[in-house]
Formats: sequence, C-alpha cells, structure tokens
Amino acid sequence: MDFPSKLLENAVNEMAQLPGIGKRTALRLVLHLLRQPIEQTTSLTTALDLLRNEIKYCKSCYAISDTNLCEICEKPSRDHSIICVVEDVRDVMALENTQLYKGIYHVLGGKISPIDGVGPNQLNILPLIEKVKNGGVTEIIFALSSTMEGDTTNFYIYKQIKDYEIITSTIARGIAVGDELQYADEVTLGRSLIHRVPFESSLKV
Repeated sequence: MDFPSKLLENAVNEMAQLPGIGKRTALRLVLHLLRQPIEQTTSLTTALDLLRNEIKYCKSCYAISDTNLCEICEKPSRDHSIICVVEDVRDVMALENTQLYKGIYHVLGGKISPIDGVGPNQLNILPLIEKVKNGGVTEIIFALSSTMEGDTTNFYIYKQIKDYEIITSTIARGIAVGDELQYADEVTLGRSLIHRVPFESSLKV
C-alpha cells in the first residue's frame, strides 16, 4: 500500500497493530480521525495517555481500577468469603452485568498455556492461594472459559487448594464449550452462576 504521506503511513501502521485491525481498516479509521475537529482527536489521545499512565490494578483482586482498591472489593455489602476466579476484567464486567453475583472476584490475568509460554508464575495464582490459606474464604467459583487452557488453569488451582475446607465450584455449562465468557448473554451467564456445580463433578464429565 503506497501512502502519499509518511505521517499518514506511520499513523496507519500504529493503528494496524491493534487486534483485529488490518491495514485497510486502520487507514479508514485514521482518515476518519483526520476529518474530525482537532479537539476530538486531542480528547482521544488524552484519554489514551491517561489510561496508559494512570490506570491501576486493584491490590486485592487485580482488576483494572482508578484506585488501589476497586469499587467491588471496597464494598462491605459484597460477600468477601466467595471468590469468583476469572481471566480478565472483561469477564468481571460480563458477570456484573447479570446483577446476580454478590461475591468478589480474582482476576488471573490470563490462562495457563505452555504452548504460549504462559505458566502459573506468570499469572495471579499465588495471591489467590494465599487468600485461601489465610482463611475467611468459603467458596471458590471457577469462571474461566471452557477451553483446554481454562480447564488446565482450573485444575492447577484446584490441586493447590483442595486440602482446605472450602467449596470449589464451576459455573454451569449453559455456555457452549470453547466459548469465551465475555460473549455470553446476561441471562445465560446469570443462570450459569446460579446453577454452578461442585468442581469435582466437572472433572468427571
């Protein structure tokens, strides 16, 4: 693709690095931004700059937050004895949209995937195990997507905490095997939470 401007080419190349964005789509987006009032483009770049430099991760659950402790973790009305284990903040948002879950979360930041070089030490697994060891946790709900990597991660965590007197459950498989949690509708996701099953039972399926 030949560009009439090096500045345009650089902008398109940067935009094309975003997931799901090819060169043609990147060009269309950049040209759209170029046609907008400069204030709008400045607002976008300022928002991205603030996001990159000022975003925090909750010191308790590791979800994205504006403060050191996220809004969910700091609410005394939430049941802090029940922890729902998810892959990333998109899953937290999806589950919160159901308005049915009243516990707290633990964001792993990914799934165990040896083929991608992601092991347990690259994820927020150890802090979760420490929470269980320190007491006060009555149930761990595994809400990772039902893929090989998700099941591997669930089983790894389960092995670390199975000797402690807590309930381990997994969301019901109302969600198709292989589907990502974030793409499930609220009704299906809500029912999966309500009808969660003991994790040991899911190992036999």
